[in-house]
Amino acid sequence: MSTPDAPVRPRLVRDRTTVGLYTPYVAWGWVLYSFNPSVPLLADELDISGAQAGLHGTAMAVGSLLASVAVPRSVRAVGRRGTIVVLALLVALGVAGLVLAPSLPWTLTSILVAALGGSGAIAAVQVGLADHTGPAASAAITEANGVGSSVGLIGPLAVGACVTAGWGWRPGVAVAIVLGVVAAVVVARLPVSAALPAVRRRAHPAASEQATDEQATDEQATDQAPEQAPAPVAPAELTAAGPPRRAGARRRLRPSELFLVALVAAVALENATTYWAADLVVTRTDAGPGIATATTAGLVAGMSAIRFVTGPLSLRVAPVHVLAASFVVAIGGWAVLWTATDARVALAGLVLAGIGYGAQYPLSIALLLAVTPGHRDRAQAHATLAGALALGVAPFLLGALGDAVGPHLAFLVVPVLAVMGAVTAAAGGRLARRDGPPSVLTRA
Repeated sequence: MSTPDAPVRPRLVRDRTTVGLYTPYVAWGWVLYSFNPSVPLLADELDISGAQAGLHGTAMAVGSLLASVAVPRSVRAVGRRGTIVVLALLVALGVAGLVLAPSLPWTLTSILVAALGGSGAIAAVQVGLADHTGPAASAAITEANGVGSSVGLIGPLAVGACVTAGWGWRPGVAVAIVLGVVAAVVVARLPVSAALPAVRRRAHPAASEQATDEQATDEQATDQAPEQAPAPVAPAELTAAGPPRRAGARRRLRPSELFLVALVAAVALENATTYWAADLVVTRTDAGPGIATATTAGLVAGMSAIRFVTGPLSLRVAPVHVLAASFVVAIGGWAVLWTATDARVALAGLVLAGIGYGAQYPLSIALLLAVTPGHRDRAQAHATLAGALALGVAPFLLGALGDAVGPHLAFLVVPVLAVMGAVTAAAGGRLARRDGPPSVLTRA
């Protein structure tokens, strides 16, 4: 018989709201993994240089930066539901502009709009999933990302089939228009819940987001068993900074800051590897450009597969331990890839690296949101901003290093980033436990 103090293991309930909030991941995942391999085809079609084609990645980063500013304000103004619906429609609008664009300025503007909608929708949804699923947020966010990356595996195949049929790349990418509209309709029809509270008029429109998040937390608590409900938290503790700092005391690191660094490492690892792994395979093996590019699908496959394992695992093992271990697995994948002289071995290394990478972003987000109750939209905005900067800097940095010393030596950046992620994840977990951990940090 369990004692009254026995911990209750969280369980992910895939109800209508949870599954409905997965749909924006499907739309954005299709855009990411169908458009990126289409960029060389776009460059040939518009007769532009590789550097000009690379500006589409910069435009996506700018869209994410804009989302980090716009989403918290939009949630306060029109609510989470309205924000997600508008942003999902922006994905459809941006992709429509992209497939109809006649020139580079139009394609750059269109992908910026799509990125604003896609990254913004994901940011808003992740906070909603955290509010709705509570202690099971790590599983929900990881599974949602797994759904997105799994759809991402289909996107390049659809583009390839369209190109083979003589239709070009545009019809394959255009599928995201339908997916964006479907996501908007699905979210608009979801019931009112902690994730999607009813928008109420307030006496003071400039009230902080803390009231919205506390309302969501209170609504969620009423639906949970007594032992699952969050413990009362004093206002001074809501920033996850620990007890109030005494005058003259040295400021200490917050768990949220360390988990944010781990997230930056995760985004940098994934994008740097996605952009330049094919170049490394070409220079180190006898594979041609086509085969080398195809090996990067192993990275996405590994990421997709592990996310469906990591979600349930994070309900049994402390997510912070799983996160730290994922960076170690990533180093193992890098070692196989870095030493490979055969394309098949390189593919195995990329799959192993993907198994490490797949857990990193969703668990970093889940932990960041867990240690910032009452400020989740603000924390998510910081994460979106940091992720956009990592997206814009990491591939460029690795490419510049590759130009200077060759891709093989340049890839030594990967284990450095992975070590940084593992150390900050572990340190963030220690600080959070010292302050009194949310239940997501500890598992029975």
